[in-house]
Amino acid sequence: MERTLNNDLPAAVGKTVKIAGWVDVRRDHGKLIFLDIRDRSGIVQVVVTPKAAEALETAKELRAQWVVEIEGEVKARPENMRSEGALGGVEVGVQKIAILSRAHELPFELGTDVNIDTHLDNLPLTLRSARSRDIFTMQSAILGAYRTSLREQGFTEFIAPALVGGDAEGGAAAFKVDYYYDQTAYLATSPQFYKQIMVGPFERAFTVAKIFRAEKSATTRHLSEATCLDFEMGFIENEREPMKVLENTIRYTVEQVTKEHGDIFARFGTTAPLMPAEIPILTLKDALQTLGKAEAPDMEPEDERAICEWAKKEKDSDFVFITRYPTKKRAFYTYEEPSEAPYSRGFDLLFRGLEINSGAQRIHDYDTLVARMNDRGLDPGKFSYYLQAFKYGLPPHGGSSTGLERFTARMLEIPNVKEATAFPRDINRIDTRLSE
Repeated sequence: MERTLNNDLPAAVGKTVKIAGWVDVRRDHGKLIFLDIRDRSGIVQVVVTPKAAEALETAKELRAQWVVEIEGEVKARPENMRSEGALGGVEVGVQKIAILSRAHELPFELGTDVNIDTHLDNLPLTLRSARSRDIFTMQSAILGAYRTSLREQGFTEFIAPALVGGDAEGGAAAFKVDYYYDQTAYLATSPQFYKQIMVGPFERAFTVAKIFRAEKSATTRHLSEATCLDFEMGFIENEREPMKVLENTIRYTVEQVTKEHGDIFARFGTTAPLMPAEIPILTLKDALQTLGKAEAPDMEPEDERAICEWAKKEKDSDFVFITRYPTKKRAFYTYEEPSEAPYSRGFDLLFRGLEINSGAQRIHDYDTLVARMNDRGLDPGKFSYYLQAFKYGLPPHGGSSTGLERFTARMLEIPNVKEATAFPRDINRIDTRLSE
């Protein structure tokens, strides 16, 4: 008999089926045993009665997270006993149970509130919780929608390398790796150089890339390994064009995840993000003035939260663009706005109080780029591979980078980005705590 997934059971009422999954909950009521069985499609209740004596004896052994295979008849539940959702309308009357895998005693009941370190220490278990399944179902949907939107806007996906010969950001702390011939390689801090190079063959290119930062930051918003959704596009007039592509992509993503997973927002006690007709755009100077702050080279975390509160209240938007950061505070390849020097054509996108995206128009002229490197104390000789793209002609171009984990965390208003990371790495942990 072929296995039937739980979400196909409503169409099999009256039939004998085989299902398989994990015991989520066991409940004993007199001579009856009720089991909630979870598979990849959902959770269904099964009922074991004395009529199936052998199955009942087996059921008495079962505990949470044991893996089982069950044969039984699919039955419609009485109207007054139906729970919410399609699977709540049926149950399986058990005829046979086979134990596929036994679980050890759990350190705590799955789904109970635990602190973040306990959650992370037990990820092989806690990832099975309903909350974690919701988070990573949402993250998967975000990733799929983001990719779809960029493809529909004419972008080609490529795979950026994780091992690189130098630091794309020109100063971000990088992890060193011993490489062949006594050479030093680095874990990529950004796919920036490679997506700019890919403007050459494709004009519009994007990548979903792992990036690594060796910054010694222990906050709720920093990771040592993160996933970035990066795109780059050629033949632009200014930074407003990649900003528009980003807005289109964000809008499509919000629409798709809301349509597919509105129930997840409800379970997290939040709502789908507010998306206005156009995301508001403020210069850094105007944003700080709005908050009654003096001009500064960047925004502090509390400023990001406050300006997002302003955008939500005044513009009905959970998103806000900030532009015109000082050129000297942005990466060396950032284009300076000629009419507003020393301010750049860079931008950040803030979402529910957190920067989730950074982008800019880039310098596309070879000589100008080399001069900027020299001004920043960088050796152009060390960037010769990257500079070939400019030697051989690149159009005006720009793009952006969205942090997948930050985007997921803010989508569901999760306070710690580590919970929106399946296997987080930071200053204190790589699977297990480094202090142990």
